Amino acid sequence: MAQDIIKLTAKDFKSDQEIRWCPGCGDHAVLNSIQKAMADLEIPKEKIAVISGIGCSSRFPYYMSTYGFHTIHGRASAIASGVKVANPDLSVWQITGDGDAMAIGGNHFIHVIRRNVDLNLILFNNEIYGLTKGQYSPTSQFGAVTKTSPFGTVEYPFQPGELVIGAQGKFFARTIDMNVKLSVDIFIEAAKHKGTSVVEVLQNCVIYNDGAHAALSDKEEKDNRTIVLKHGEPMVFGKDRDKGIALEGLKLKVVSLTDGKYTEKDLLVHDAYEPNPGVHLMLANMKYPEYPVALGVIRKVDTPTYDESVTKQIKTVQKSAKHKNMNDVLYSGNTWTIE
Repeated sequence: MAQDIIKLTAKDFKSDQEIRWCPGCGDHAVLNSIQKAMADLEIPKEKIAVISGIGCSSRFPYYMSTYGFHTIHGRASAIASGVKVANPDLSVWQITGDGDAMAIGGNHFIHVIRRNVDLNLILFNNEIYGLTKGQYSPTSQFGAVTKTSPFGTVEYPFQPGELVIGAQGKFFARTIDMNVKLSVDIFIEAAKHKGTSVVEVLQNCVIYNDGAHAALSDKEEKDNRTIVLKHGEPMVFGKDRDKGIALEGLKLKVVSLTDGKYTEKDLLVHDAYEPNPGVHLMLANMKYPEYPVALGVIRKVDTPTYDESVTKQIKTVQKSAKHKNMNDVLYSGNTWTIE
């Protein structure tokens, strides 16, 4: 007789550890969103592994009642890749920050994406180093005044979506910490995608970079400054649904739907599954105030995954190999038993 499946709740994914993030930190909302998403996915806890590097967000595994590994600075992508390839049935979640992923971990970051390892990479982007007390990061805005740029940084920041797509990324989405419902929906889609799914979370650091995303989280204006993309739907946004995104030539254009010049039929329809990354790249790079910032799943393209390819190759080689596994190698040739 088959056992009944026990329905898990978000509470089942909460560990008994004290959460040591600052009060008001956006990480709390992301933690709750991921726990809710995991409950909805109905994956047994013993089939989930949460891997992190170093940074405030990297405390994440301690707060999850799943398997977890708090690794070293910038190396979470490499370790998460190994976990997935060695254990293909696991649902692997990598938790990282803008510094951990794109500074010291930049090389690992682009290559896990290029290889298309089937894992979920959640990138917390607060545009600052929080754990080490307020240095500018690879995503800090030009001119940002920080502990290491007291007169304003003269570096131009990475755009995470641009970097992901440039590394041949097949899944890129963006959410904001305060929008728990949107985050849950995106995390579920990311988990169901076969391949590397990268979700950028616009997250607020209340201590060292408070208000970094304030223009996008403002209750009165957020609908005018962001657009939630949905596959197959025209790109309409605005508090009164009175604006849209059109494609004119090779450039995106914000248009009004109230002056009679444009209707919804003239707007770009979102195609997250389009293999050509051109429009996805433009959408990922939209910045306020010229454009609304794109939230939701921007790119979602299915291709073979690295871990599936490795498993398939091993099985093919084993068919004709003299030694089919490590035990065969260890027990080949002259062996003896010590009593």
